[in-house]
Amino acid sequence: MIPSTDALLAEVAGGVCRLTLNRPDKRNALDARLVADLKAALRAADADGEVRVVAIQGAGKDFCSGADLSALRRIAEASVMENLDDVEELAELFLLPRRMKKPVVACVRGRALAGGCGLATACDLVVAAETAQFGYPEVRIGFVPAMVMAILRRNVSEKRAFELIVRGQSIAAAEAERMGLINHAWPDAQFDRERDALLDDLAARSPSAVQLSKRLLYHSDGMGFDAAIHAGADVNVVARMTDDMKAGVAKFLERA
Repeated sequence: MIPSTDALLAEVAGGVCRLTLNRPDKRNALDARLVADLKAALRAADADGEVRVVAIQGAGKDFCSGADLSALRRIAEASVMENLDDVEELAELFLLPRRMKKPVVACVRGRALAGGCGLATACDLVVAAETAQFGYPEVRIGFVPAMVMAILRRNVSEKRAFELIVRGQSIAAAEAERMGLINHAWPDAQFDRERDALLDDLAARSPSAVQLSKRLLYHSDGMGFDAAIHAGADVNVVARMTDDMKAGVAKFLERA
């Protein structure tokens, strides 16, 4: 069971675990408590046999505005070592979706800015309402979108990444989709229906095939071509031995 907290609501139904950032009065800004709650919930969802896919969304008008103002004040006043401990906690959150066995989908309404944009794009898939906004405004306060830059650079071209981080301007969901930062931008009126259809579709897929595919995709990041082919061959052998593969092949052959 994935527990709910005041800062993070959790609900599981039909194989889908929905995690809702629940600080709407703060535009779901990330503070130490929310970061800790979200990491704990993601780990619990990954270990829960009933969960096939995880969705992260925001309560209220926005997905997540980035760091909480109190966190920014603490950053300005903290020592180097205190700041190091703080960023390690946040870095772990950005790494966690890739390390999970199950797919994680960011479902974005409103603004996803700074660390909130980093959180969304750290997920395996990002879907958004057409009025959603994405951006990295850190440069406007003399800060650097440092950790989230690694995620951004894996999703868009170098030129696009440079413009986003040094100008600090927000972009609309349609533009984010066009440049490859997100997967889908849907009209607001259709967003709930399209999102639910995508989550249900993912939940219906073979868990072992999804897990092996996700692991191979991220594991091969940075590999040379030969090494990636051989890694794929190893996963191919493992996939052939799974119950899902055997059942799927048997069903296919029955229809042939």
